[in-house]
Amino acid sequence: MPVESIRELPLDQILLGDAVAMMDMLPDASVDCVFADPPYNLQLRGELRRPDDSLVDGVDDDWDKFTDFAAYDEFTRAWLTGVKRLLRKDGTLWVIGSYHNIFRIGTILQDLGFWVLNDVVWRKSNPMPNFRGRRFTNAHETMIWAAREKTSRYKFNYQAMKSLNDDMQMRSDWTLPLCTGPERLRNAHGLKLHPTQKPEALLHRVILASTSPGDILLDPFLGTGTSAVVAKRLLRHFIGIERHPAYVEAAWARLRAQHPTPAHIASSTPTKRDATRIPFGALVERGIVPPGTQLTDRQRRVSALVTADGTLISGLHRGSIHQVGAALQNAPSCNGWTYWHIERDGKLVAIDILRVSISM
Repeated sequence: MPVESIRELPLDQILLGDAVAMMDMLPDASVDCVFADPPYNLQLRGELRRPDDSLVDGVDDDWDKFTDFAAYDEFTRAWLTGVKRLLRKDGTLWVIGSYHNIFRIGTILQDLGFWVLNDVVWRKSNPMPNFRGRRFTNAHETMIWAAREKTSRYKFNYQAMKSLNDDMQMRSDWTLPLCTGPERLRNAHGLKLHPTQKPEALLHRVILASTSPGDILLDPFLGTGTSAVVAKRLLRHFIGIERHPAYVEAAWARLRAQHPTPAHIASSTPTKRDATRIPFGALVERGIVPPGTQLTDRQRRVSALVTADGTLISGLHRGSIHQVGAALQNAPSCNGWTYWHIERDGKLVAIDILRVSISM
């Protein structure tokens, strides 16, 4: 897409050109999330060979070469400044790198006012060996997850991450394999089309964790399009920027083959924080918990009757589900939604469960 044709937000498009120049053409506060996989500045010297003398297909492309650290820092500050302008107030940034560059990026993004939320270690289950045997095998990369600013009310789909992890809280160390097999794109000579193609599993977790269907994801270093493909699959919009024509062509081929997930399947499991606030009285007036219903605690030690206005009566106590629960326990406060239970089909269930049947 030529620069002069960018008049509105180019949703679900790939812009061919320099990341900073293309970002300059986009409007302020227009994207919800950014995933960035910038050049690593590996600065490799000479060829790297395996013990059998075969050549390692490493990163030696021109786009990864900078004259010195100062040049790389200038480049980093420029694209991060563009990202900060484009992110909405509550937006977040994910940036991935290796030990060569991630610490420099982290310093600069903090200097620019981003607020670091987590550093996430991607532990590669199948890393490339250290062929020279002079260092530890480099088996991980680091991602920084940062909010646009300290006061951002950023999005985190906690329950989705917990569900993805066998109902256990997701940790900040992720063990996932490198991109291999049919997923790895290769050129006509059988070599890797892109030396640092990221696995779709990694982007699935990133996008599911920090966005919702309909959100806009920007990737200023799109490469062969992994982030765009996963965004399309999960019903997120994407804007990709890439300066290498062959990578853009490969990305479009992947996108054409990717079908969106049905809307009711792509949505994340909501957390209680995301749930619509519903007063207990709404359950009463809709007949879900009719006046006169008896509520008890989990152990059936105490009980209370529901009145027509949604208050509870238990002995001398009358008040909200929270007030009566606290009074009966002689406690300063009580979450009445989880304290009070109702009998359904011979079993006690917390009244909190009944809220899901109401759409306010």
